[in-house]
Amino acid sequence: MNPELFLAFVLVAAALACTPGVDWAYSIAAGLGRRSFVPAVAGLCSGYVLHTALMVAGLAAVLAASPEILGWLTVAGSAYLLWLGVATIRSWRGASFTVADDLNTGRNQLRTFFQGMGTSGINPKGLLFFVALVPQFVSAEAALPVPVQSGLLGLTFVLLAAVVYTAVALLARRLLQSRPGAARRVTLASGIIMVGLGAALLSEQLLPLVPSL
Repeated sequence: MNPELFLAFVLVAAALACTPGVDWAYSIAAGLGRRSFVPAVAGLCSGYVLHTALMVAGLAAVLAASPEILGWLTVAGSAYLLWLGVATIRSWRGASFTVADDLNTGRNQLRTFFQGMGTSGINPKGLLFFVALVPQFVSAEAALPVPVQSGLLGLTFVLLAAVVYTAVALLARRLLQSRPGAARRVTLASGIIMVGLGAALLSEQLLPLVPSL
């Protein structure tokens, strides 16, 4: 793999991972509302592992090239974000750090993991990121085959995302642990962000169907 291309990808991927969005909102909500945010971060990263696997298999390009399939995927992703955002908003009054808030059972951890996986895995923006960005940093002249290069770049983004989302959850917890009022407001804001992004994605699909006056 070309070292210069790889370094450029790391810089671009790190910048994208550091850009606030729905993943940040979920990481913050997980850091504030649960004893352990590791399942949430692991779930978010697993969604991007899924995108990486689709890219290596060539399925990501097929999905991105099919407007109908991508449209239905966007509708599913937006509906999921709306549901998750509403659930977060409903729980904002209980955002704190006591054991009573979350017993941290295996069932709760598994649910948190799959919620995180759904947040990033069903996000069509993530799919398009891998389809549009990663191939620009793959070199046909490199010793490694193109699928291997693509997989390594995808997993590099997963690693960067894991570091960033862990830092976001940790900072949210440490900065707001002694401020329950602020923690509740941030949790509420995180839910609103999820609902807003879900509504924006849904409107992108529905507006073209509305006949112009």
